[in-house]
Amino acid sequence: MTDHLLVSQEDGVAYLTLNRPEVRNALSIEMRTAMIEEVMRIEQDPSVRCVVLQGAGGHFMAGGDVKSFKEFAEMPPAARRTYFEKRIHTIHPMIIALQRMPKPVIASVRGGAAGAGLSFMLACDMAIAADDAFFKLSYSAIGASPDASGSYYLPRLVGVRKAMEIAMLGDRFEAAEAKELGLVNWVVPAADLEEETSKLANRLANSATVALGNIKELIHASHGNSLEAQLAMEAAKFGECAASDDWAEGVFAFNEKRKPVFTGK
Repeated sequence: MTDHLLVSQEDGVAYLTLNRPEVRNALSIEMRTAMIEEVMRIEQDPSVRCVVLQGAGGHFMAGGDVKSFKEFAEMPPAARRTYFEKRIHTIHPMIIALQRMPKPVIASVRGGAAGAGLSFMLACDMAIAADDAFFKLSYSAIGASPDASGSYYLPRLVGVRKAMEIAMLGDRFEAAEAKELGLVNWVVPAADLEEETSKLANRLANSATVALGNIKELIHASHGNSLEAQLAMEAAKFGECAASDDWAEGVFAFNEKRKPVFTGK
């Protein structure tokens, strides 16, 4: 395991920490490989009921390691195209697993989230940001287009016109604007980010995990489903919830006027 990604778990919450603070956690091959392995593992681990993605030091992620791209710039164009297309494909299983896994994923952002860093944040289910966080989809500055799901989630969250502006101009914007656009759910004082992230993660980890997983699947499916298909899926997912221990506990707790104690089963 590389030290470019730190992994810890506490009270049902898995923390994935991007750990190259000396380069603002720019994505390395080692970090990429470790993220794929850990996200795939966590997806199948029933002891994990919530996931937090965060950066070490003062930033979330500066995106790809552009300094390392210099050695490829002198390659023939066809070779560059083949290399980067294959390289980018390698991260796709991780992005798909983030959406597919039946548990909530939170991005906790301080400092910069740029390029692939912003794409990774968008791929999470929710985001909480420090008030000093800033964002930039900076691909166009190096003559590139977005990867890592940025072009998929961005227009769904902000609309096509605003997505064009953010992606084409690559301008920096601050946490308050990110919240106004719906890119982050909460903005908190920088000094409180760790505590507020932990509170949110623990709240989700102690919720009804089956229900949260079904909510996540339903919302993502709604983009491609007809009304009839979505209604059928809602019925099937409610049935799955009703078969869970947490559903029975929730019903009993409601009728007994007490707080439910969910176990994630």
